[in-house]
Amino acid sequence: MSVRVVIADDQALIRTGLRGIVETADDLTVVGEAATGASAVDEVLRLEPDVVLMDIRMPELDGIAATQRLTATGCASRVLILTTFDLDEYVYGALRAGASGFLLKDAPPADLHAAIRVVAAGDALLAPKVTRRLIAAFTTGAVPGTPASPELDVLTARERQVLALVGEGLTNAEIGRRLFITPGTAKVHVARLLYKLGARDRVQLVIIANRAGLSPQA
Repeated sequence: MSVRVVIADDQALIRTGLRGIVETADDLTVVGEAATGASAVDEVLRLEPDVVLMDIRMPELDGIAATQRLTATGCASRVLILTTFDLDEYVYGALRAGASGFLLKDAPPADLHAAIRVVAAGDALLAPKVTRRLIAAFTTGAVPGTPASPELDVLTARERQVLALVGEGLTNAEIGRRLFITPGTAKVHVARLLYKLGARDRVQLVIIANRAGLSPQA
């Protein structure tokens, strides 16, 4: 089944370029476009795509505010923030708003395709250099809203291994290959981690794992 995508960017040339890149993949389809944050919210609620490629800087509503509105409606579409900026304030704002991923616009087409698939599958994704800075900031308590370090005694040995690999930024498929389990089993372990540790999303699991100093052998 094809992943349905809506592109939200105020520049027509960018939208056209992104559409061309996305649709070079057989399993990805662009079903709509929006030039403002407000129209992005309307189009997403109307079309119910799997993934929204959301620019940060747009008129009427910026991408973060648009993401907040979509999250507030309970919309099931996953938001992948695309921007030329990797300033920390944008990353934190996007994650607090409920975005599932953050990717810079200079990423290669193959990375964009992979990011859309990862987000559509329910995983979270951050550009690698953004992930490193985010973890460093959260682990030093430099960002408001840092999740508290929970007790890990409630976890099984396997769950601790999975948490450590989530902390490395691995997807469910990559965790499966590392631990010789199926991606579906890895997904079940991640769901249990979210529940047991009271984490909102996969990004918070990354932070918890790094705060706890877990290694894959933990």
